[in-house]
Amino acid sequence: MVGCWGLSRQLFGRVQQNKQVSFDIVAAFICFLALCLSSVAMAQNLDDVHVEPREQTVTAEHRGTQVAGALLSEPALLNVQVDVVLVPVVVTDAANRPVMGLKKENFAIYDAEQKQQIRYCSAEDTPISVGIILDFSGTMAGRIDSARDALESFFQNSHPDDDYFVITFADRPQLISDTTRSTEQIQNNLGLAAASGHTALLDAVHMGLDKLKHSQYERRALLIISDGGDNWSRYKLREITKEVEESRVDVYSIGLFNNEFPLLSSLEVSAGKHLLNKLSDSSGGRTVTVDDLRKLPDAAAAISQEMRSQYVLGYRPSPPLRKGESRKIKVRIEPNAMIRDSRLHLAYKKNYVASLN
Repeated sequence: MVGCWGLSRQLFGRVQQNKQVSFDIVAAFICFLALCLSSVAMAQNLDDVHVEPREQTVTAEHRGTQVAGALLSEPALLNVQVDVVLVPVVVTDAANRPVMGLKKENFAIYDAEQKQQIRYCSAEDTPISVGIILDFSGTMAGRIDSARDALESFFQNSHPDDDYFVITFADRPQLISDTTRSTEQIQNNLGLAAASGHTALLDAVHMGLDKLKHSQYERRALLIISDGGDNWSRYKLREITKEVEESRVDVYSIGLFNNEFPLLSSLEVSAGKHLLNKLSDSSGGRTVTVDDLRKLPDAAAAISQEMRSQYVLGYRPSPPLRKGESRKIKVRIEPNAMIRDSRLHLAYKKNYVASLN
């Protein structure tokens, strides 16, 4: 820069000494000076450039390790991340009591009919976002008080950090208690409700699934208390079943099929049981049927405890997954000296679709 200014000053001095210098020389001087200033500006611009280091590429193996490491903090969901499949499993005995204390060697998983190596196994009680779907249609007349008692029993056996919302349904579903941890508020909101009208159960399940998409916790469940009938929904069973299968929501149902209020025909009872079982089985949950209203609180408590008692099994499937591929899985208990009861029941999602990143 100093050299440019020195040379320009010499040229300008010669111009002053010679009054006859041509205009072309003056023009050349101006161009030369502009070129010097441009060079300085370029040097300054280069000094302002910051080269950011390139982000490190994360391999599939590394991401799989991250998933495994986070397993204990992640909820029990049927999930596929990279090439790791996480399967939630609930084990109950003949009396519908959760069986805890099992290790990974007590399980066997078959994916695409091939036995898999179980790499991870955890059983952790973490908070859940629960949607409660409560039947307030005319066929539930005389059972509402029992349903409220069942909810109280369900809440008493829940995690203290769980949150809930409640949807009642008759001719249409209605959100009567938005997401809250206050079980007292829920009971107050239910206090004035009365049973009447038709039964739009499937519409209510659709609303519940949609609301759970925005839940606080990754672990999500629906609890349905109903006689299972549906005669007023816009949605069909196959539509809602598919929606349940594609969701990450466990569906549990309590079916009320007692003879104290014979408002349903035997055909309607059969259809109701089929509907509830279909919804629960599609999610990996379970349906408990009650034929005596006095047993309803115990059934609700058992389901609440079952939600708290999930195992999460993780494995890398063989053969490897392809994006969008649908796979069927089977989970079995390996017989050994520690497990002598052959009447154990396993609840889990029976299929999944690979969504590789």
